[in-house]
Amino acid sequence: YLRNVANTKQKWSKTDHREEETDDGNDRNFKMCGIWTLNSLPPVLASKVSPGCEGIIISANSSTLSVEGKISAQCLTNRRWILSTSQDPMNFCVFWDPLLDMLTVQVDREEIHVCPSLGLQGSCCTDLSAAGQKMSSVYGIKDGSVHGDLLNSRVMAEYKFKGDTINCAEQFCSKAVQESWGANMIEEAVIQSGVVGRVELPCAQGTVIEMKEDFTGYNVTLPTPGSVPPHVFPSVHLPASLKPAQKKNAKVVCTYYKNSSLFQVQCSQKILEDVVGITVENEIIRNLPEPVRIMFRHADILVSVHMCSSIDTADHELKWREEGCVTVHRGAQETECHCNHLTYFAILVQVNPRRLRHLEALTFITAVGCALSAVSCVLVFVALCRQRRGRLVGKDQSSLVHRGLVVSLFFLCLLFMLTGTVANVSHERVCQFMGALLHYALLCSLCWMAVEVLHTFRMVYMIFSVPPKPWIWYLMGFGFPVLPVVILVSMGNIYGPRTISQSEDVANPYHMCWMRDTHAALLAHCITNVGLLAAVVTSGFIMLFLVVREIHNRTEWRKRRVAFLSIWGLSCLFGTTWGLTFFDFGPLSEIILFLFCIINSLQGFFLMLRFYVLARMQSQSEYATDGSSTGSTRQHMLQTQERN
Repeated sequence: YLRNVANTKQKWSKTDHREEETDDGNDRNFKMCGIWTLNSLPPVLASKVSPGCEGIIISANSSTLSVEGKISAQCLTNRRWILSTSQDPMNFCVFWDPLLDMLTVQVDREEIHVCPSLGLQGSCCTDLSAAGQKMSSVYGIKDGSVHGDLLNSRVMAEYKFKGDTINCAEQFCSKAVQESWGANMIEEAVIQSGVVGRVELPCAQGTVIEMKEDFTGYNVTLPTPGSVPPHVFPSVHLPASLKPAQKKNAKVVCTYYKNSSLFQVQCSQKILEDVVGITVENEIIRNLPEPVRIMFRHADILVSVHMCSSIDTADHELKWREEGCVTVHRGAQETECHCNHLTYFAILVQVNPRRLRHLEALTFITAVGCALSAVSCVLVFVALCRQRRGRLVGKDQSSLVHRGLVVSLFFLCLLFMLTGTVANVSHERVCQFMGALLHYALLCSLCWMAVEVLHTFRMVYMIFSVPPKPWIWYLMGFGFPVLPVVILVSMGNIYGPRTISQSEDVANPYHMCWMRDTHAALLAHCITNVGLLAAVVTSGFIMLFLVVREIHNRTEWRKRRVAFLSIWGLSCLFGTTWGLTFFDFGPLSEIILFLFCIINSLQGFFLMLRFYVLARMQSQSEYATDGSSTGSTRQHMLQTQERN
């Protein structure tokens, strides 16, 4: 059995790891090996095995290797095999799997099934331990070992082992629950049992179907443990395309797992009762032309977000993903999964998800606001470029900084408008790229707001300092955000499709390309987005207070509309309006959310409005722009900053 495991194609690609673990740490299976010294050819393998649990004796002489004892649940055999191997000495191993009631002897490259599998057993004889040895002079077993541990390096005539009777199925399930790949252990045991039809274990039940040449599809209702009414059983439709074309016969195993502790999920999710595993023996099935259909029947979950998910084992890491499966909501108590591959399937439910009320209204407001802001940013950018003409480079710092901000806001608004469409119609890789690009645009916008704060501080408090080189501003605004995005892309599983549910209709959530709903993505969001946003908003409020305090006595500030537009414009420039996101909790959460969407989606429009109103007021001003009426250089710089 252990050797066959190594030859079985595993969906989780963990064969080598688990075979070593079985040999070294799993006392359910028995493996005794040695070197048989003999002088008679052809050699003979003799067996005499009967039901019971008294133990087993493995012995050898000059012509015969013998295995006898009472260790089986059902196997009864008394046979002799003439071996085809003709060399002296010969390596051999005796394998005993009590769960399958299977005894196998391997002599060099020849393998004899002394006791073929008779299905999965309940009561069995296991935990075989050494009970005695008998020495031989010349012929017998040399270097006898159990699970790789040497028992005796000398030539011995026989080794005795005694066993204990236990409930093998329960012990196997208890161990499988503790293993990281326990579900795969169960599936391997079902495959190796050789049974066609119903298979039962305390931790899993299933059905093995044999697909013959005339296979046209099959519907199976999976059994469930206990006295559960039949109408809640999960059911599976196996399409005709499931059978490998190159094989005349193939077995498909459908396994039902009631114990979801075999499968790990993220802290924000839980498995809705059932897990169904489907596999074709020795095959990896992907991209089926006709999907496998799994119908899950469950309690009423109208208030929950639930989606079909399957296990993906890319990079040898177990992950639940929605890709490859389409969720069809048949009703409040039925969900059908259409999947184009074989693995383990379940309905994942969001644990206490935040479902947005009025999601359609918020989406519409944001889309209109972003569209208006994108157009406004283009107009402001053109105006700033015209304003730049005729100025010296060293005196054009304000225009440069403003242009960087409107460019980043333009791309942020544009990408945000497209993200929903891309998430619904594109491939996952495209959505990952879109999510990374949107994150970069957001970080650029926040960084340029931080640049506005630094530039204003320099204008107000460092009048006579040498202005920084333009490339420094560009590096801070467009260069710095590249670093965290590249790091997150290299980590993998950060960007991709994201689902936002609405309270009114959980079956029709909003899809977008952004950061995934994973622990790693949440941590990255807190560090890069929330951390940078907190720094920008805090510094923006401080700078806004300092600027207002510095220039509130100016003549034009006595006009209310000028004061309002100036404060509002500086608030947008410094990113303080983004601070609303920190108040999105409690009874005012919905009001704050609407204000956040309206104000920040229209940020580009407000900047344009401020720019044109102040420019018009400047053109109508009675005093010159050279600062002669201000009385000081500092007031002149403040005036210039405010007009720019």
